[in-house]
Amino acid sequence: MTQDVFQRHRGLLFTVAYEMLGSVADAEDVVQDTWLRWSADDRSDVAEPKAYLVRIATRLALNRLRTLRTRRETYVGPWLPEPLLTGPDAAGGVELAEDVSMAMLVVMETLTPIERAVFVLREVFGFPYTEIAAALERGEPAVRQVAHRAREHVQARRPRFDTDPEQRRAVTERFLRATAEGDLAALMEVLAPDVVMVNDTGGKARAARRPVIGADNVGRFLCGLVARGEMEGYRFEYAELNGAPGVVGWLGGRLDVAAIVETENGRVARLLAFRNPDRLTGVNRVPLRPAGMADIDTPDAGRPETETFR
Repeated sequence: MTQDVFQRHRGLLFTVAYEMLGSVADAEDVVQDTWLRWSADDRSDVAEPKAYLVRIATRLALNRLRTLRTRRETYVGPWLPEPLLTGPDAAGGVELAEDVSMAMLVVMETLTPIERAVFVLREVFGFPYTEIAAALERGEPAVRQVAHRAREHVQARRPRFDTDPEQRRAVTERFLRATAEGDLAALMEVLAPDVVMVNDTGGKARAARRPVIGADNVGRFLCGLVARGEMEGYRFEYAELNGAPGVVGWLGGRLDVAAIVETENGRVARLLAFRNPDRLTGVNRVPLRPAGMADIDTPDAGRPETETFR
């Protein structure tokens, strides 16, 4: 019975922790630690198991978030929230809240730990202030003030990217085709004038360590990769990442890169590329098989529908 109750809320606990931390591995650790606390506690007077479990997970995630901030200070290059494979076929039935995209996670990185906890619990999941106050061990009036401050902060910084999946996918296809062909003219047509490209590598892969800004700079940077042969041997597939169309790239049968293309008015406004293998665990939650790699014996069952870009 104890395990059944926990398993019923496991997906919620992971999602709360992930959206507070922006890290898949750390979110999974929080879920595991929550289980250990839950299984060891005296639950005879627990009337609402869901609220009780979320309270434990929130406190654990909040403590870990403070530790993560110290870790990020020594991280090589830009730090982005980790991408997560989503959709009905994602492992563990992970489903992010509809309004928490990668763009929103990036904005939430600018909140203080307590603001982020309150924002996630209140604005994303709609928990009542009384439960949030209990989870954070703060008075309800103070929590309401934090929620108001966090909400205003996010609204002021929230980007207005396109939300239509089909439109984003069409733009992504045009962008990938132009990139693969090293066609600068085609890239200039699909890139927004003020496009930003950010690479999260942690110093473990060759890439620009600072954001590349502007259509001309991004276009020439990508065409340079093609001209130098640095994209040879890659195979790309579409996959749903953080609830939106994304791209995964395979090199020699190994997942090497994941990318999210964010569009505005039908053009690429921001490109987020992830190449630190330690931060791709959320994309490797189920075995994706790269197109053209029939020699790899990976079953199709349980993998998200993807489409090869050629």
